[in-house]
Amino acid sequence: MPDSREKGLGRRAALAGIIGAPLAGACVPKQPKVDAVTSATIKSFNFRTLKDLKGQVPHTKLGKLELSRLILGGNHIAGWAHARDLLYVDALVKQYHHKWKIFETFALAEKCGINAFLTNPCLCEVIKEYWWRKLGKIQFISDCGGSSIEEGIKASIDGGAAACYIHGGMADGMVLRKQFDQLAKGLELIRSNGLPAGIGGHKLATVQGCVEAGLKPDFWMKTLHHHRYWSARDGKDECDNLWCDKPDETIAYMKERPEPWIAFKVLAAGAIRPADAFRYALKGGADFLCVGMYDFQLVEDTNIALEALAENQQRERPWRV
Repeated sequence: MPDSREKGLGRRAALAGIIGAPLAGACVPKQPKVDAVTSATIKSFNFRTLKDLKGQVPHTKLGKLELSRLILGGNHIAGWAHARDLLYVDALVKQYHHKWKIFETFALAEKCGINAFLTNPCLCEVIKEYWWRKLGKIQFISDCGGSSIEEGIKASIDGGAAACYIHGGMADGMVLRKQFDQLAKGLELIRSNGLPAGIGGHKLATVQGCVEAGLKPDFWMKTLHHHRYWSARDGKDECDNLWCDKPDETIAYMKERPEPWIAFKVLAAGAIRPADAFRYALKGGADFLCVGMYDFQLVEDTNIALEALAENQQRERPWRV
């Protein structure tokens, strides 16, 4: 843990302003209302603060875990920024998300009612320091990514994870290779430590294969977004632009699944505006949304999520939690 001498740093003093109520000084820029971003787009922002917050994200139970309907995703914070052919973006977001910026983002998320951060075990130490400094209590949901399922799960549990799931990329490959025994052992290891155990997937065939093999996770992590954005492709060219290959079929299949569903990649890595994406995913049956959000997007996205949740209380797929 950090040396206690760091406690006097200016960053911590600034962060205290975020943690303390009412936090009116936390500036959050609102996205400009334009149909398309071009070189002629006015480069200005309308700043939002917590006084503009319309409410906190509601919580429900996932097993024994109290979980907000909107979850803070961690790919961009860890440096995995999907940006198609923009090669500099990974480095940019890593520079932006220094330790104190991550702490500020966590604290602001908690003010919005978002009580969970979903990420890779590589960020365990940052999360543990946030807790150690008593800056907040945001929960950690782990994708258990690593060189093996067992290693990822053990690192996540040691890091204080509140729930774990088998990483979507790993699960996609294991289903393709019919390694269902390894997936079953992973679920068993997570549950033996008293945590909700999930399975992730980018492909609908991953969920279908697990169901056909008799696997019953406590929740699913499955991508969901439409293809109505200009850079969408058919998925055959291996471009970094498409994460839910069969959205209509995914919605139809997940409608029949009794397990809770956390939808991720709902923004198609920033290609779809939140108002459109959140409504689509919730109407399509998702019980939770995992969304990568920068600190300056949190208030606006929370307000959008509240509106989308209110509009979709009655929908075709019943709420599973």
